[in-house]
Amino acid sequence: MSEGLRSRLRQWHRGWLRRRIPPARQIRLDHRRIFIIPSRAGGAFLLLLTVMLVGAINYQNSLVYGLTFALLGLFWVALHHTYRNLAGVQLKATGGRAVFAGEQAPLGMVLVSERREHQALRLSWPQVVTHTVDVPAGSEQALTLYHPTSRRGWLALERLRIETRFPLGWFQAWSLIDLDWQVLVYPKPIQRALPRGSAPDGAEHDQEQALIEGVDDFQGLRAYQPGDSRRRLDWRAWSRGQGLHSKVFAEPQQQSLWLDLSSAPGRDLEERLGVMTGWVLALENARRPYGLILPGQRIEPVLGEGHRERCLRALALFGQEGER
Repeated sequence: MSEGLRSRLRQWHRGWLRRRIPPARQIRLDHRRIFIIPSRAGGAFLLLLTVMLVGAINYQNSLVYGLTFALLGLFWVALHHTYRNLAGVQLKATGGRAVFAGEQAPLGMVLVSERREHQALRLSWPQVVTHTVDVPAGSEQALTLYHPTSRRGWLALERLRIETRFPLGWFQAWSLIDLDWQVLVYPKPIQRALPRGSAPDGAEHDQEQALIEGVDDFQGLRAYQPGDSRRRLDWRAWSRGQGLHSKVFAEPQQQSLWLDLSSAPGRDLEERLGVMTGWVLALENARRPYGLILPGQRIEPVLGEGHRERCLRALALFGQEGER
């Protein structure tokens, strides 16, 4: 088979799966989403039954006839129970945290059983360790799967395969689902010497003031921003219906440092982004204010968990189309 034909077949298969089992954060397995065929053991057992049937016909042996059809009935019952072991399972994606390229991305999920117990369910991606789980009747089973990462940006996942061969191993029932986890992968940090301080065009160096989220003196409240630490949220104000605010603290400031992608060392874009990532982590640990300069984007110098996540997100998605 030519490579072009294989490519077209793969594209057709992906499109067919996308229409039949579209991406979602919650999926319930039913007859449209479950596929089932005999396993190797089941195929060998079916071949044995065929040989037994031919022998019974040839020798007109009633005992062999009875044994053959009894085993065929057991084979049919195994088909039904294998399908039932997978049917009705609900899978919910509970999210995953951002990681750096090269790390294992943790992907949380919950399996829900409505009425009956589901045993020996196997979950896996290609070339990833298989995870086996049982789901008790009428309950939930939470678990975390781990997927390797290699490139920055949104983690591109193959469809998750969930399968079972319970109870006799004669059939394998499976489904291929896309739970749409949306995990962001930051560039892999590369340690390099920090650049010398510089101001961007149009900024006065002596007037530059950084707002540092310190731990010493309480300064007041500001509106909540995505990424703010939960420990600094003013829950009392929120309980009074005044909205969600974050507490702002102050500490002695240092001269801020601008991180410019155009001046970052590296052989290619990915290495320069890795160097920028290493700088962000180093400056955050040193509690020194820093800003980020990317083509078409500039993030003013501040400190704090929210600022760190904003800078790392900008580096992870730089040059990629679309944000989620």
